[in-house]
Amino acid sequence: MKTSIEHKSFVNGPVGKLETVVLVPASKPRGIAIIAHPHPLYHGNMDNKVVYILSKALIESGYITVKFNFRGVGASEGNYAEGIGEVEDVLAVAQAIRHQYDIAPYQLPLLLAGFSFGGAIQTFAAQQLTPHKLVLIAPSVDRLNAPAVNNHADSVLIVHGDQDDIVPLRSILKWATPQTIPVIVIPGAEHFFHGKLTTLKQVILNACQV
Repeated sequence: MKTSIEHKSFVNGPVGKLETVVLVPASKPRGIAIIAHPHPLYHGNMDNKVVYILSKALIESGYITVKFNFRGVGASEGNYAEGIGEVEDVLAVAQAIRHQYDIAPYQLPLLLAGFSFGGAIQTFAAQQLTPHKLVLIAPSVDRLNAPAVNNHADSVLIVHGDQDDIVPLRSILKWATPQTIPVIVIPGAEHFFHGKLTTLKQVILNACQV
């Protein structure tokens, strides 16, 4: 039985079209989820395995789930913009998807999710979008000087691996501690969660199906 319908399309971004893949649940959606991928200059794109796991978990949780390529990635127009333009990309995608799929203006709860660079980008987007949920997987908060989010989302999920040598766990704890945000640590997991993707998916499901 088909549980979702996939739509591939483009939305108008600040500097050109942005490539998107939208999954719509067969049942009544519980919200809209926008997923941001890893760093564009290090081969990050919406086909990343962790982004795929996020997408799978969120569509199974009943969200209209949106993956997209930042400007300059895949078929998206434009060029990398030092993180500033990428936040604008998130805002543009969120606006377009809400306009297309919301029954009335902003009635469906918004979830912002991201992995690595994409997770840090979502902390900036949250300042303007104030999502219902914020799901951050190994977010590079230190490198992008991410702002606090505890007052900009109803709930925040942070998942990290204790063997991450790209975004050290200590940098996440340093960022999360003043905000009193819990961090879920997956033992033995490195930055890309090799061999731990099933565990990662279950953690996301547990947090997002409630």
